[in-house]
Amino acid sequence: MKAFTYERASSVEAAAKAVASNPEAKFIAGGTNLLDLMKLEIEAPTHLIDVNGLSLDKIEITPEGGLRIGALVRNTDLAAHEVVRRDYGLLSRALVAGASGQLRNKATTAGNLLQRTRCPYFYDTNQPCNKRQPGSGCSAIGGFSRQHAVVGGSDACIATHPSDMAIAMRVLDATVETVKADGSEHSIPIADFYRLPGDTPHIETVLERGEFITAVMLPPPIGGKHIYRKVRDRASYAFALVSVGAVIQPDGTGHVAVGGVAHKPWRVEAAEAELPKGAQAVAGAILADAHPTEQNRFKVELVKRTLGAVLSEARG
Repeated sequence: MKAFTYERASSVEAAAKAVASNPEAKFIAGGTNLLDLMKLEIEAPTHLIDVNGLSLDKIEITPEGGLRIGALVRNTDLAAHEVVRRDYGLLSRALVAGASGQLRNKATTAGNLLQRTRCPYFYDTNQPCNKRQPGSGCSAIGGFSRQHAVVGGSDACIATHPSDMAIAMRVLDATVETVKADGSEHSIPIADFYRLPGDTPHIETVLERGEFITAVMLPPPIGGKHIYRKVRDRASYAFALVSVGAVIQPDGTGHVAVGGVAHKPWRVEAAEAELPKGAQAVAGAILADAHPTEQNRFKVELVKRTLGAVLSEARG
């Protein structure tokens, strides 16, 4: 790990300005991803700004009947919150499916959304990776690609997004609230928050330099059956090969997003019209533009089967 300096932020605006003015600075909260990347010198900030003292750790009901989740709410507290368990069960289930209890105790809401890919080539600094070193190439293309994206990739990157929580947020139509370096506030629908890799896979979100996440807003509860099903190589502490998050209404309609298959949580709203027809129709529409490799072609069928299991559970 390279040497760095450290300060504690006095306000959201001060933190945003500090990072915006220093290209070598990073925010740090739980540190469950950033510290690992610093140890491997994948991330090498020269200055860390600790935001843990900014009182952004509250979960509050909004006047509209939704939920405002502070950026610093720990994953354990969010998953266990009474209102989340009752009205947003998908979110609670997705959080519990992620990482370990110890990591969930430290990981924050904003940090979970911003965690970086677990692609092994990204973590191996001896291998070319456009995410880590733009323009160097993508070792996963033509390499070992079993865990990689089958849809939404590009010639520059086929990595997947690792967050379970982000899948739930996408299904629930969350909005990310931020403060920019100039003090202005911004609301970003989760549907617009993540970028596809294109030619710039190292730019993963629409956030500007120094833009600081303050909260995630959830709309009023939509009812229905909340299900999160994660398929992985071992029963715990593993990232998804495929995951399906869904809210299914009694009439068979609903919202669905898929994880483990793309550079971002993958939801195709047009495909949800196929839900009453069954898993094959929905999965076909969700993965209509899929371009799997020989090693991860199984994910296409796995999405169909996992979605089938989710719909069967929803029907009881």
